[in-house]
Amino acid sequence: MQERQIMEKEPPKAKQPKDLTDNMSFLEHLEELRWRIIKGTGGILLGVAIAFFFSDFIINEVVLGPAKKTFFMYDLLRVEAQDLVLQSRRLPGQFFMYIGSLFVVGFILGSPLFIYQMWAFVEPALESSGKKKSILSAIAITFFFLTGVAFGYLILVPFALQFFTQFQIADVIRNDFDINNYFSSMAMWTISCGVVFQIPVVSYMLSKIGILTPDFLRKYRRHAIVLCLVLSAMLTPPDPVSQILIAVPLTLLYQLSIWISGYANRKREKEMEKALANSASD
Repeated sequence: MQERQIMEKEPPKAKQPKDLTDNMSFLEHLEELRWRIIKGTGGILLGVAIAFFFSDFIINEVVLGPAKKTFFMYDLLRVEAQDLVLQSRRLPGQFFMYIGSLFVVGFILGSPLFIYQMWAFVEPALESSGKKKSILSAIAITFFFLTGVAFGYLILVPFALQFFTQFQIADVIRNDFDINNYFSSMAMWTISCGVVFQIPVVSYMLSKIGILTPDFLRKYRRHAIVLCLVLSAMLTPPDPVSQILIAVPLTLLYQLSIWISGYANRKREKEMEKALANSASD
């Protein structure tokens, strides 16, 4: 009798795998964020170490390259360039410029790992994703960031530097630039372009959570073009050529954001329909 009762018992159900991300407490999220920041910072420190190892090349050819009229981009852009006269007006001026340049270059070199760590922490809140998808998303973010950095360094910086070098209101005034102002301006233009080129990524994120739609972007396309012109005027010197060079890519990025928003919204709708179908079948 007892054996029969044992046989009639239902077999134990297999435990379903838990979604660790959904079941994590607030403190566990903070702990994960802490380790993500530590790992991302490790990538930046590795980039800084590489920059210090190649410091001579980075300072002479990368940082000070656009200050020389022999810089290769001047020939490609057909710009009649002049050498910049750089001065160190403070006692530790060259030291701060040297350290700051290597840290900025190191940040750019280590940015792929930092971006991956930050995105791997944020993306589960937007959608269910695995490690492979996080890597692909981080590659896309890194691509747009490095493309913007390259655009700022190779296109915007040469035009901006030559504009200020050749701008003169009187013959008695000579343009001698402080080395720290030269570096800070070049770093600002370069990093700003890298950040601005994240427009398609922001469009994807907002569209994925249902805040942004392609119809909304198309409706305010004209306003966005005006905003692109204003933003380009803020990022560049008062030179029409430099402003157009920034405004045109920004406008193209906005158009790309419309397409990306449409793709993200279609994907979101399919996922919602699939979720509703699954819930209905259950």
